[in-house]
Amino acid sequence: MDIFRSLKLFLILLLLNYVKFDLVAAHDSSSGVQPLSKIAIHKAVFVLNDSASIKASPLLLGTNWNVQLGAYEPNDVMQGKDSEWVDVEIEQPKPLEDDWIGIFSPANFNSSTCPQEDQRQQPPFICSAPIKYKFANDSNSNYTKTGKAYHKLRLINQRADFSFALFSGGLSNPQVVAVSNAVRFENPKAPVYPRLSQGKSWNEMTVTWTSGYNIDEAYPFVEWGLKGSPQTRSPAGTLTFDRKSMCAVKVETRHTNFVSQSAGAPARTVGWRDPGFIHTAFLKDLWPNLMYTYKLGHMLSNGSCIWSKNYSFKASPYPGQDSLQSVVIFGDMGKAERDGSNGYNNYQPGSLNTTDQLIKDMDNIDIVFHIGDICYANGYISQWDQFTSQIEPIASTVPYMLASGNHERDVPGTGSFYDTNDSGGECGVLAQTMFYVPADNRAKYWYSTDYGMFHFCIVDSEHDWREGSEQYKFIEQCLASADRQKQPWLIFAAHRVLGYSSGAWYGQQGTFEEPMGRESLQKLWQKYKVDIAFFGHVHNYERTCPIYQNQCVNDETLHYSGTVNGTIHVVVGGGGRSLSYFAREDTLWSLKKDFDYGFVKLTAFNHSSLLFEYKRSSDGNVYDSFTISRDYRDVLACVHDGCEPTTSAI
Repeated sequence: MDIFRSLKLFLILLLLNYVKFDLVAAHDSSSGVQPLSKIAIHKAVFVLNDSASIKASPLLLGTNWNVQLGAYEPNDVMQGKDSEWVDVEIEQPKPLEDDWIGIFSPANFNSSTCPQEDQRQQPPFICSAPIKYKFANDSNSNYTKTGKAYHKLRLINQRADFSFALFSGGLSNPQVVAVSNAVRFENPKAPVYPRLSQGKSWNEMTVTWTSGYNIDEAYPFVEWGLKGSPQTRSPAGTLTFDRKSMCAVKVETRHTNFVSQSAGAPARTVGWRDPGFIHTAFLKDLWPNLMYTYKLGHMLSNGSCIWSKNYSFKASPYPGQDSLQSVVIFGDMGKAERDGSNGYNNYQPGSLNTTDQLIKDMDNIDIVFHIGDICYANGYISQWDQFTSQIEPIASTVPYMLASGNHERDVPGTGSFYDTNDSGGECGVLAQTMFYVPADNRAKYWYSTDYGMFHFCIVDSEHDWREGSEQYKFIEQCLASADRQKQPWLIFAAHRVLGYSSGAWYGQQGTFEEPMGRESLQKLWQKYKVDIAFFGHVHNYERTCPIYQNQCVNDETLHYSGTVNGTIHVVVGGGGRSLSYFAREDTLWSLKKDFDYGFVKLTAFNHSSLLFEYKRSSDGNVYDSFTISRDYRDVLACVHDGCEPTTSAI
């Protein structure tokens, strides 16, 4: 009996230890491994087999072929497609279950002149990880018997040609057995993937895009104007960055007779890929609510122009304008591949569902806020192109506003508040350059923006927000600047949960918040009567009661009216990344939880009526909702720690 008791006790302890590990993993960034990081590319060797082959077609992608004309359109008319499906055929005389196809860009991925950033590498080098990969047997369950497989893989224009390599040895011991012919887009340098953003004034829209043209080769601009009216041109500024702009993380590797140090961040090593050039134009003095058309252009030295596709957007309403206005908010979406590649460990399974639901509802969305953990590139630079391509139907049509998350910013010793390498060496450079936000300093990713009856305060949780910090002063100024008579709906947003969450890791800590999260901020939320505070980071959905200092201050759950007291906290981190578990403890302030992917939509009908809806990404249906009804006097009313000073003087 003693043996059985001992065994039972051992199993219980083992289970408790496992649960503890699982809870920590729910908060630890390494729990969801970037698929490309699973490839030990530094160990790759060439063992080319003449009997193995891999072929890709068509050779030329994104052509301007005009079916009606039966000819190619000239470059100064319009660019062709910026994505295309490629047929890939493989033959392998010694097929194995773990054979895989790597897609490389540029096509020539073998070089003897690789930068010596990673001392683990020995010649012949493969300088970079593939931009994506897929297992050979994904399309043919009989691959290990026949040695043949056929794949359709989707490529996007990324400023260089592509080749496909067939590997044996799995991801841990990759061996190149065959390399395909190169394929390329007709114009790899073409302007692609526009991203709109609110400017620093309400009647300004910014357009940011990517191309392969530096300013010494072609001058970037946007041709734009009211729909159906003569168009004008606005110049664009151009930015880029190089490998040395990425942050290094020194990691000691111990060998038998020496200790070497190598850059542990993939952004400087196998994850590096030339980002091309990022251009931003400022479209000013817009007429509120009117439709504008635009296209991206690059003027070559001979006077001809390279054009993008045609796009359109609706100008923002005047601050305080009384009209129907809809806002979408979510975090932690990431990216996914429509051809099923990079499908390791169910990494970001909800990403495409969220994207597609928003695309379906574009006629009813005015502005989008993606509050951190944008694409989870984690130092694999090529993934930012993939992400901007994925969201193009959204970001080219409505402002796509960002907040900074740990997977964009954090690298030890670089000024981030958290001492982790969650960004894989990006240290904020990609987010700051690839997207515009109306911040005074984009290295400090906090800003305010107005949209009609909404006033937004967007906070950077990867920099210090505590009382006395530079960001704390911004937060108070942003909240205080809201004119609640004109903009009654005051919204706070940050990536990490600086408010309330029943996430498993937070529950294990006993704080139900990011450590030091709400202690400094809740008095500001109460003082300035913030309606809703949104957070990501925890990959699920949760809504609290209106709360102040851990206490619900309103018993309603579906409709709130009258005096503004307490702030409703919402975790909306289920944009697409693998989901996070809830703590086992029940919290009195938590009204709704959902272990699923989704996003929030706010609809302001007027100055007195707001509708909140949480929708699942799988079907777009509403799974939680409430309404707020009130007048301006309800915002002015005095509540605990939320009263304006008074005097008894007459």
